[in-house]
Amino acid sequence: MGNNFKMVAKTLFGFEPLLAKELRNLGAMDVKEGVRSVSFVGDKGFMYKANLSLRTAIKVLKPIETFKVFSEEDLYKQIYKIDWENYLDAHETLAIDATVHSEKFTHSKYVALKSKDAIVDRFREKFGKRPGVDLDYPTLRINIHIEKENCTVSLDSSGQSLHKRGYKTATNIAPINEVLAAGLLLHSGWDGQCDFLDPMCGSGTILIEAAMIACNIPPNLNKKEFGFERWKDWDEDLFEMIEASVLKKVRDFHFTIKGYDKAPSAVHKAKDNIDNANLSEFITVEHEDFFKTEKQTERHLHMVFNPPYGERLNIDMPEFYKSIGDTLKQSYPDTDAWFITSNLESIKHVGLRPSRKIKLFNGSLESKLLKYEIYAGSKKAKKQ
Repeated sequence: MGNNFKMVAKTLFGFEPLLAKELRNLGAMDVKEGVRSVSFVGDKGFMYKANLSLRTAIKVLKPIETFKVFSEEDLYKQIYKIDWENYLDAHETLAIDATVHSEKFTHSKYVALKSKDAIVDRFREKFGKRPGVDLDYPTLRINIHIEKENCTVSLDSSGQSLHKRGYKTATNIAPINEVLAAGLLLHSGWDGQCDFLDPMCGSGTILIEAAMIACNIPPNLNKKEFGFERWKDWDEDLFEMIEASVLKKVRDFHFTIKGYDKAPSAVHKAKDNIDNANLSEFITVEHEDFFKTEKQTERHLHMVFNPPYGERLNIDMPEFYKSIGDTLKQSYPDTDAWFITSNLESIKHVGLRPSRKIKLFNGSLESKLLKYEIYAGSKKAKKQ
């Protein structure tokens, strides 16, 4: 196996097949889908590449120990036994994230606290001083995962969640998570081979992710820092080599990517974020009310959007969804329109039959990603 090791990439519910496919395309070995996660095998360089390149991953974890735990005491002892000094110095800082699915352990915060005690006690007893805790920018971010009685201890190679791409300074009232946006686009089959429109673009996240997919730009290029950059085995030369190799795969884009929003403030924010992502040459944003627009291109159009869903914005939902359906039918021939909604009641007001429905979550809200195919002529003419 050489210097290969197992890693686990975390993702959102419903994105596991997308993430598995991304990993295989990057060259990962032994790819296996789990629940909100995909495990795979690679070396250090691949770990760097995965963090830079994966669009649907939230974290890339490197497991270092697995063991059984039946009590708090077990947990403390097992964590204490790990050679933490191989990963961290006494004057440095740590943070612990815990997830638990177990009858014995019900509070993730408590598991994190108990694990932290074990680690700092080990340092105090060995070196007479102990690492501090820094929840935002620790030297080492540690992940503890307990499933029934199985505990996995991992190092978090990503640091801050990978959805924080680094291009957003401005968000509007209901921003969409970057990983969610990328996943919607990949689920919709977007590959940059036609014109694209987000008719309710908000602060521009879907547009930016669409341009990065179209041009094959690594999504985390603008990220300030990854967790692994603070590790003892950080190899800057290797990282720069990997970064250069992924940048070589960037490709040209020969179509248009356009966004509309009826709020001038959203248009302004979207433009700022697009500038930050260095994608202004690929994306235009216009101040338009989608319901008053019509299709601007003769060519096939691919549309992906996240309409307001009434949770945080005050809208007459049945009327609003009816307008979406009417606008698509009357003004957008030869278009594949995809949108996500958690307002499952409103779907029937669209007045069109979706050709696909994919169950996802937007935060904690159960949602559906829907596809509506609007034909160039009538369906009948299309069939003949």
